[in-house]
Amino acid sequence: MAAAAALGALGALQAGRARLVAACCARLGPGSRRPDSLTGPRVSPATWARGWAPAAGGAAPWRGYSSEVKTEDELRVRYLEEENRGADLKERVKMNSSEVGPFVSKIRAVINEIANLPVPTIAAIDGLALGGGLELALACDIRVAASSAKMGLVETKLAIIPGGGGTQRLPRTIGMSLAKELIFSARVLDGQEAKAVGLISHVLEQNQEGDAAYRKALDLAREFLPQGPVAMRVAKLAINQGMEVDLVTGLAIEEACYAQTIPTKDRLEGLLAFKEKRSPRYKGE
Repeated sequence: MAAAAALGALGALQAGRARLVAACCARLGPGSRRPDSLTGPRVSPATWARGWAPAAGGAAPWRGYSSEVKTEDELRVRYLEEENRGADLKERVKMNSSEVGPFVSKIRAVINEIANLPVPTIAAIDGLALGGGLELALACDIRVAASSAKMGLVETKLAIIPGGGGTQRLPRTIGMSLAKELIFSARVLDGQEAKAVGLISHVLEQNQEGDAAYRKALDLAREFLPQGPVAMRVAKLAINQGMEVDLVTGLAIEEACYAQTIPTKDRLEGLLAFKEKRSPRYKGE
C-alpha cells in the first residue's frame, strides 16, 4: 500500500455467536495492508498487528481486548473471537469474595472502552448473548440479531445484578420500566422479541452458515465506510453526549462538534467531489 492511502476497513470483534463489527476509515502507513477478507484474519492471543486485536484466551472474552491506540491512523479494526454466553460460572465459583470485585471491574472497564471507541460499532448476535454478552452488545452503537438468537440480563437468577453497565445501558436503550421488568425477571428474549422492545435494530432469519446477523452487520458497516472519518467520529460524540443532557445543552454540543468539521480538508474534498460529480476521497484530515 502507498503511504497515507485513504482506505476504508471492516473488522469484527467476534465473541462466540455475538460479534462486534467496527467500521472506520483510516490512513494506512508504509508496510500496512488491507485484509483480503472483510472479516480479517484470525490472530493469536499474543499478537497485535496494526489494529488487529487478538483472540481472547480463557473464559472471559474481553481479556485480550485493548483500545490503546496512539493515533487515528492506527485505529482500523478490532477483532476478538471467543465464547460469549456471559461469564464462565465454573470459573466464577472458584473465586473468593475479594477476587470477584476486581474481576468485574476489569470487565466493566473493557466494555466501557468499547462504548468509547470513536468509530461506529455494530453488535451481531447470531446465538447466545446472556449477562455480560448482552452488556457488551449494549455498549455498541447498533445491534442486529438472528431471530433464533437468545439474549438477556439474567444475573438476578444468580442473586447478583448486571455489573458491566447493564443496569444503565438497558434503560437508556428500551426505557426504564421495561428494562426493570427484564432485569427483575431475568427474562431471555429471542430476536423477534428483542426487535419488538427496541433492543435491536434489525432481526434476520438465520441462514445455514449461522451468521445472518453478522452478514447484516457487515452490510451496515459498508454503508458507513464511505463517509468522512472526522464527521463520523464527531457525530457519534455529539449523539452520545447530547443524549445525557437537556436539549439546549445538547444543541450546544452539536454546534461544538460541527465546528470541528469546518477546518478539515475532508469537508473541502466533499464539496469538490459533489461539484465534480464523483465519489469523495476522504483521508481523515
